[in-house]
Order: sequence, then C-alpha cells, then structure tokens
Amino acid sequence: MERAFLLFLTFDGTDFCGWQRQSEGRSVQQVVEESLSLLAASPRQAVAAGRTDAGVHAESLPASTTMPDRWDAATLLRALNATLPRDVAVREVREVRTGTDARRTARGRRYAYRLGVDGAGRSPFRSRTEWALGRPVELDAMQRAAERLPGAHDFRAFAAVGEPKPHYCCRISEAAWAPRDDGRLEFVIAADRFLHHMVRMLVGTMVDIGLGRRPAEDMDVLLASTSNDDTSPPAPPSGLRFVAAEYPEEIFLGDRATW
Repeated sequence: MERAFLLFLTFDGTDFCGWQRQSEGRSVQQVVEESLSLLAASPRQAVAAGRTDAGVHAESLPASTTMPDRWDAATLLRALNATLPRDVAVREVREVRTGTDARRTARGRRYAYRLGVDGAGRSPFRSRTEWALGRPVELDAMQRAAERLPGAHDFRAFAAVGEPKPHYCCRISEAAWAPRDDGRLEFVIAADRFLHHMVRMLVGTMVDIGLGRRPAEDMDVLLASTSNDDTSPPAPPSGLRFVAAEYPEEIFLGDRATW
C-alpha cells in the first residue's frame, strides 16, 4: 500500500540547474527524489507545482509523491530534512488523496521578485536572492505598468521562444510593486498559470520603465503583441522565488506536519 503526500519545499536555487532533472547539472528534483528513494528503499518520483529555472528560489514549492504506508507526515518530514542537502529543506508535509498531482491540481501560483536599488545589494548576504541593480528607479511608473496586468491576457510577448503551446493566456489575479522595510523593492504576482521566463521578462520590462528607458504604456503594446521581439531582456533569476500554490481543500487528508 502507498500513501500520497505533498511536500512543501524551500530552497536556495543558486547552485541548481532548476527544478527539473537535466542530463547534466544538479537539479532540485534530482536531490529530492534521491532522498525519497533512499527512505522508501525503492525508486520514487516527485512532481512540482512549477518548474523553476536555474538560480530561482522557493519559499514553499509543493511537490507530490507517494511513499510506503509505513510513513506518516511527521516521520517523513524529519527524515527528509536529515537526508537532503543544506540548500533544500521541507517545511511541511501533508497527506493528500491518491492521484493528486502538484502541477495539474494547483488552481493558482504566486511568485515574488526582489530588486535591490541601494548599494548594499552588492552584499554577498543579499546578492544571491535579489537583483542587485544598485540604483534608484521610478516606483510609480513601475506600479502603473503592473496595474495593466490583472485579468486574462495573451502573454506570448513575455514567454521564452520554444515549443509552441496550445495557448498563451494567463489570468492574473494580483500584480503589484511595493517597497520593503529593508530598502528593497518587491514585485508580487499571482496567476492560474505562468509561461517559461514570464515573470522575469515582465520584471525586466518594468525595470526598464522604472529607469526611464521606455514608457509605462509599452506594457499595453506588448500585451497586444504576438512576439517577444520588443520585450526587454529577462531579469536575473537570483531575484525570483516561487512563493506558494493554491489547492482545493478537499484533496487534503488529516495527516500533517510542519517544522
């Protein structure tokens, strides 16, 4: 017999090639599956709610897996955190209904991006987890651009060129810039789905707006575009982190453990 779990992962993505296993490079999926397989004494797979790029971090990235029924949430939480490398941890384990897929079952996802506009962003304690721009930007202009994002739009102008998708529509429920108490700026965005490099390309374009390189109205132009030829380069991955995913409450069973 098997039990299904959601693992809520937090990790520093600096030294990873991203979530997904690659032919070369160290991935988050690889180290998580290695720990699960060791504990289960049989091969295990983990499916994440989102496929983070190389260098992107996570506060709470859900990943679905199954384990032999001798495992409960509390024991699995302790054992995983004892075997995972130091740049990955499990902050919560919840038992879920059999067949739950962290990616397909998620109703929404939330990302955040940190921008360092002061000189202290060069600090090695900050530079791993933000874009150390190191100069001021016009926050009001960036916020005006962000206000154009909520709703359903075709985001192909903010998607990496690659394999064609059935559609490029994403429904944005939240998009806003705000100053933090530590002097940094933070962009938070939530949607039903995201395209590859979408958040980083949005941030790169809005930072160009904040630096006066392009008007806020360009966001309307790009949302109507069918290519990314005129989109600003993507922001560095270091500032981006997966914050959370939303699930229907009925998938969760009673067994739950947090650190």
